[in-house]
Amino acid sequence: MTRRSCAIYATGIVCAHLLILGIALIVAQVFQTMIHSRLKKEMTLTEKSQVFESWKNPPPPVYMEYYFFNVTNPEVFLKGGKASVKQIGPYTYREYRPRENVTFLENGTKVYALNPKSFVFVPEKSAGNPEVDVLVTVNIPYVAVMSELNSYSFFLRSLVSIYMNSLGIELFMNRTVHEILWGFKDPLLTKIHSMKPEVDEYFGLMWKKNGTHEGEFVFHTGEENYLDYGKIDTWNGLSKMSWWSSNQSNMINGTDGAVFHPLINRNELLYIFAADLCRSIHLSYVKDVEVKGIQAYRFAPPSDVLMSPKDNPTNEGFCVPAGDCLGTGVLKVSVCREGAPIVVSFPHFYQADPMYINAVDGLSPNKEEHETYLDLQPTTGVPIRACKRAQLNIILKRVPGFPKTKYINETIFPIMFVNETATIDDDSASQMRTLLLIVTLASNFPLLIVGMGIILLLVLVVLFCRNRQKKNEVKRIDFTEAFHSFTTAKDDTAYTQVSDKPEEQSETPANQPMRNGSYIAMSPVEAQKC
Repeated sequence: MTRRSCAIYATGIVCAHLLILGIALIVAQVFQTMIHSRLKKEMTLTEKSQVFESWKNPPPPVYMEYYFFNVTNPEVFLKGGKASVKQIGPYTYREYRPRENVTFLENGTKVYALNPKSFVFVPEKSAGNPEVDVLVTVNIPYVAVMSELNSYSFFLRSLVSIYMNSLGIELFMNRTVHEILWGFKDPLLTKIHSMKPEVDEYFGLMWKKNGTHEGEFVFHTGEENYLDYGKIDTWNGLSKMSWWSSNQSNMINGTDGAVFHPLINRNELLYIFAADLCRSIHLSYVKDVEVKGIQAYRFAPPSDVLMSPKDNPTNEGFCVPAGDCLGTGVLKVSVCREGAPIVVSFPHFYQADPMYINAVDGLSPNKEEHETYLDLQPTTGVPIRACKRAQLNIILKRVPGFPKTKYINETIFPIMFVNETATIDDDSASQMRTLLLIVTLASNFPLLIVGMGIILLLVLVVLFCRNRQKKNEVKRIDFTEAFHSFTTAKDDTAYTQVSDKPEEQSETPANQPMRNGSYIAMSPVEAQKC
């Protein structure tokens, strides 16, 4: 067997083995199963896991952008007209949220943690100085007092109203952004505090929230089931809430939004428990996106999350008392937050009933600026980019006994909204891209084997064709040489050399015929006589 034939046979054997092995690995999904098993093991909240440290001390910077609605015509509204507002901001703060007092429970299947948050003002990302900029907004302590007295007698409400007028307290107030956000000593609350010490004399939307936490959380580590990774087991010792009017609405579902289980698919719903909303919300897949070279799935709350119970009966549980429901796009949270009748929505009443948008001039909801969404890397479940947007509103309506509300039309009045944003930092993005490249190469290794088999198959075909061509060339050469040898031999025997010597008479035997020596003649044919 020639060396060329050996090469052809060896290539064919290796090609067949590679193709069979590659196809078998693809069908059995061996490498995919190994990678998925490894991911499920690594994506757990255990001290040995790679994600634990980033969960405990999140590397991406989180920014809180606060926007306020400045009321430009409070007098018109108090006389029964439509309020007009102008958005100002953002006033941006860097948020720090390390996990503290981390303690593992139940053999590492659960973990306890506090999540205190602190805020630092970032002037270069802000539109103004919060300690200087003054705005006109609703006097929330005033509304809270009216709401508390709503169940009391008309006579008591009238007395309180007269007393508030004597203090010069109005339904709208002028305060700096810093005071409204981080607190000020309110004259009305100060009077109440002197009679009821448990009532705080300071008021602010973020009063006592700088450096404090939203409650005690116990999370599943994912050690028992990777789908439970990061899910909340209890909040403030509660496995479910009690202030809503149905068991489903009181459920604490999902994570806190910081982590999600690996191997996310486009068809599933993701749940987040929002402590500031006192409820869980779900997110559904929207589209594929790319963030810093990383492919991600975008998930966002669908329109049915805050849909009216008339259109989505599962939201009836959020009507408190039962049957007392608001329209689409708003949620009353005063049941879990004592005081004023607070309502939350998406900014500018995005996805809300048009009647709320049209009740106030100056609102213009749009998806790009006002949608809440999460961009998640589906293989690891890590949030690559997040925008959590929520608006704080208050219900203003006529309250008998308070003459200043006599002409106002009931309105869900916008106060402010916050845009909480976070994007993966460059170092983490680089590490993520490297990890995903390794995962991709490992997962597609069977395809590489099949590809090598196909390449060798092509090489085999080329070698085979060239071998056939070589054999044909050898046969043609052998035939040419044989033909040449045959014609050469024929020339040597069929012709006699022409003599240049003069004719000489020679004696020839009588019995031998004479040959023509002067002319070319075929031999051994005898000369013909004339």
